[in-house]
Amino acid sequence: MLEHRLLVPEGVLILEPVAPLEAADFDDLIRTTDPYIAEHGKLPGLMIHTQTFPGWASLDAFLAHMHFVKSHCRKIGRLALVTDSKLLEELPRIAGHLVDVQVKHFSESEYAAALCWLKARTPAVSRLTTGMVR
Repeated sequence: MLEHRLLVPEGVLILEPVAPLEAADFDDLIRTTDPYIAEHGKLPGLMIHTQTFPGWASLDAFLAHMHFVKSHCRKIGRLALVTDSKLLEELPRIAGHLVDVQVKHFSESEYAAALCWLKARTPAVSRLTTGMVR
């Protein structure tokens, strides 16, 4: 089960996995995020806040997760992983090579700092000044 809430003014989605993830969790995420993205063009921030990763309830859940990542990774500005799990601390290093998103790890005690980092809007100056278009 994946609890989530969208902070609408800031465009920050907070995910908190509390039990093995179900395929329906990602349907719920799509219903929450897609209208925001359609209106604003992008989701500025995504926080994954967890003690440990609970895994997936089924192969369908894993596939739904991978589909969500593939279809939404270019629509997210920043990803903050808030955890004290030693294993999950390595996720930003790995994710940074797989997705084109700013990824940063924060310890559990830095939850507020992670939220501030996600809420901070970084200007898209580099894309405009370098001529890069996505």
